[in-house]
Amino acid sequence: MKLINYRKNNQVRPACLDNDQVVDLNYAYQEMLKAEGKLRFKEIAEAYIPADMVGFLQGGDESFSLAKQAVDFAQSNATEMAEQGVIHQRSDVRIEAPVLNPNKILCVGHNYREHILEMGRELPTHPVAFAKFNNTIIGPEDDIPLFPITEKLDYEAEFAIVIGKRAKNVKQDDALDYVAGYTIVNDVTARDLQRRTIQWLQGKTVDGSAPMGPWLVTKDEIPDPHVLEIALQVNGEERQRSNTKNLVFNVNRLVEFFSEIMTLEPGDVICSGTPGGVGFARDPQVFLQDGDVVKIEIDRIGTLENTVKAVKA
Repeated sequence: MKLINYRKNNQVRPACLDNDQVVDLNYAYQEMLKAEGKLRFKEIAEAYIPADMVGFLQGGDESFSLAKQAVDFAQSNATEMAEQGVIHQRSDVRIEAPVLNPNKILCVGHNYREHILEMGRELPTHPVAFAKFNNTIIGPEDDIPLFPITEKLDYEAEFAIVIGKRAKNVKQDDALDYVAGYTIVNDVTARDLQRRTIQWLQGKTVDGSAPMGPWLVTKDEIPDPHVLEIALQVNGEERQRSNTKNLVFNVNRLVEFFSEIMTLEPGDVICSGTPGGVGFARDPQVFLQDGDVVKIEIDRIGTLENTVKAVKA
């Protein structure tokens, strides 16, 4: 499934996107329960498929299975479901980031061999970890803000892992059992802020610096996350290209590594690092400007495209 958050009438709700049909998961399950004669259909639906993405992910495999049944039910009664606001056309809604309020956004630096070399570093013995926060998240239809505080805004295409169930001290062989699915994140970085101290945090946490989406692809559709081509373009010019097979620390290792340090929760996002070709490492250096269009493509996920927009002081 392709899971999205959609906005309509100033409400944001989780849904499944199938072609151009947006199927509201909570409403679809309510309608299925009503058809089965359940009297407390709203309460049951809220327990198993709540109307927020993180809550839905907390339900694990049971909620995913019920959601698939509910989507099938809604699509088999498409005309009626559209009239009741269960099914929408994609053009009639706004698509937001697939995970809006994760408990944690964990990021990894220097995790593609070519990027490590271009930054003049040696291969790390452990993942280089840092964090972003929820204030950075924007969706696939939002602009990347360019604030006056930075003159060196950079792009970073990243393959992102979304955790599906609580994980602590997970071993690599079992790691994918704890993954809900995958999405795309642009780890937008203010290089001048990042480099003015030895800690990266200030350059990584500017508002709107984590475009995410356009959806979360469930792991059953990507059985092997280590064979995916990843590329980034700015205004149609390719700047980054690699494959997730080139990760120094792959998905299994990252889940193991982070779960040794902390308890991972459903909805947590792990950004696995960026390939070579970032603007900071180019000669001459090149940074994002007002009006630039940044497009990231990852096999089996899709395309995340955002426009940079200058914000006045």
